[in-house]
Amino acid sequence: MNPAAVPNAYSHVPSPCVGVCRMDEANRRCVGCLRSREEIGNWGGMADREKFVLLAQLAQRGNAPPAAFTLSLPDA
Repeated sequence: MNPAAVPNAYSHVPSPCVGVCRMDEANRRCVGCLRSREEIGNWGGMADREKFVLLAQLAQRGNAPPAAFTLSLPDA
């Protein structure tokens, strides 16, 4: 089994979900967390490092939740 494909049940990276789960069909992203459907669906199976990368991308998209950006990227 590929360890990267196993969901990380012990992840300490908070989800960017803010409870406003509604898709904006014009830009194909959630209006709350700014993630695409694919990104939302993949979150549970992502490694912490991948989650941090996505959180940084969300910051570039706009108003991502501030709590998501108070964490530092773990060493490889």
